[in-house]
Amino acid sequence: MKAGIIGLPSAGKTTIFNVLTRGKAAAGPAAGRKLDPNVGVVKVPDPRLNFLSSKFNPKKTTYATVEFVDVHGLVGAKGQDLALAPVRTVEALVHVVRWFQDESVPHSDGTVDPERDKRNLDYELMLADIASIEKRMERLEKDLKKIKNAALEKELAYLQQAKQWLESEKPLREMEVSDEEKKLVKGFAFLSEKPMLYVDNIGEDQLDRLRRPHAEVPLRAGTAQTTICGKLEAEMAELPPEELRSFLSDYGLSESGAERLIQTTYRLLGLISFFTVGEEECRAWTIIRGMNAQQAAGVIHTDLADHFIRAEVCHYDDFVKYGTMQALKEKGLLRLEGKEYRVKDGDIITVRHSG
Repeated sequence: MKAGIIGLPSAGKTTIFNVLTRGKAAAGPAAGRKLDPNVGVVKVPDPRLNFLSSKFNPKKTTYATVEFVDVHGLVGAKGQDLALAPVRTVEALVHVVRWFQDESVPHSDGTVDPERDKRNLDYELMLADIASIEKRMERLEKDLKKIKNAALEKELAYLQQAKQWLESEKPLREMEVSDEEKKLVKGFAFLSEKPMLYVDNIGEDQLDRLRRPHAEVPLRAGTAQTTICGKLEAEMAELPPEELRSFLSDYGLSESGAERLIQTTYRLLGLISFFTVGEEECRAWTIIRGMNAQQAAGVIHTDLADHFIRAEVCHYDDFVKYGTMQALKEKGLLRLEGKEYRVKDGDIITVRHSG
């Protein structure tokens, strides 16, 4: 999975990126002068995989990963096409929104107003999409003057509808689109169509927001929200795991902001994890919720999908309860499933194949 981190200057984007990746990417105005994004790959924390690894003692433990792309602060139209290019290929956008007050860190819009910043950046994404649509429509109209083509006519009709939708200041993620229309314009990678995770970057004087339900503006379709104190998380990122848990406990928290961000991204995209286990390797695999056993086998290796026979399946919770595969077999909880079996989050799978 790949996610793009975006936001206005001085919102704390690169701080959040460094928290996630335990990196040292430069932040601030000096870093903003370059357009090259920061890129980092992050292991997805999963206590279930830790437990399975402790039981099987494999030679290798492999976590699922997320690649984060951090682009420089977005403001105005100048250079936007270059700045946004790296996030056109991501599955989700992570918009870091400034909530913290700090006179030493001036805000690009003068005052701290999270809802205004959300609207402004969403508007920039919609403008970028309108520009892409107008460019394509111009080409389509020229082509259709030369020759009639049903597929091109359908594409043009969709783009006209999408342009009208965007001009009403609504992102494409909220527009109802048929599967056929999605295929027509898949290659355009519209920015306002991508699922959006809003990350509220709060100050240390606002930590009470982490301990109570959110009562802000209701979320719109295709969006999710989480809260992180970037400054505090940056301090915690330097701690070894055992000290980190103690530090979190002191603040009344059960998990780090990085863990919450990744988990929320998974829910937003409809992703789940299944596991493969053994003496050689214990591994977490990421798939889209609703995938069947044969499709999940293909995520491991295309040959496994092509030569799929059966999937030997049990669930993590049952393994924790009974402790061994043999015990699960005796209880009838280790079973053979066909290719149409819908994989569940936490399934432990061994693929039987003829390859």
